Amino acid sequence: MTSVLLSLSAVLATSALVAPAAGAAPGADRPAAAPAGWEAVDAAGLARITEETNARKAPLAGELAADAAAEPELLAMQSVRNGRFVATEANYAAPNTGVLRARSAEFGGSWEGFSFEYDEATETYALKSLANDRYVAVEKNYTGSAQNVLRARSTSVGGWERFILYYSETLDRWALQSTLNGMFVTMENGYTGSLQYALRARSAEPTGSWEEFVLYDISA
Repeated sequence: MTSVLLSLSAVLATSALVAPAAGAAPGADRPAAAPAGWEAVDAAGLARITEETNARKAPLAGELAADAAAEPELLAMQSVRNGRFVATEANYAAPNTGVLRARSAEFGGSWEGFSFEYDEATETYALKSLANDRYVAVEKNYTGSAQNVLRARSTSVGGWERFILYYSETLDRWALQSTLNGMFVTMENGYTGSLQYALRARSAEPTGSWEEFVLYDISA
């Protein structure tokens, strides 16, 4: 596994943070402006940033392969908040089958792998889990603590499965924003039980490590 982008000083951050509160969703399906300090990244931008950082090493990886920056499509996501990799819970029972959780200590295979598929027309990404070959959707109609949870459960891509990918050059971190509700994906570190570390699109802005991720190229 080779690193797409890393934040070596912040990956295992241990400072205590307060969970950000969810705000009101914007009216438009696709937010018009990026939050301060962040830029929306298209497929070309992802490749460019990858190339600029290809000399660094990941905590769990060696040198980046020479051609890995050409098509950085297969990626693993690591939560900055708890230092764990996002996995697809393909064996969970309904209604949480395929829920995404940052619970793996290291990249172990398809459970922690995702294909980031960019769409030029909408300038958004669809994420397909390599564990079950399903697209990740935001469960807006769920209620309670599971509302807006991310699940790899769709066989096609619509508004529920679209995300904007943001990068902060200052932080060297990534964030995902759902176009369905305009909210940023958050890792629920404070949850307990089967949804502990679940990913939910519920934050109005990327205000800290709860919404920040490190991306790793797993294609090489």
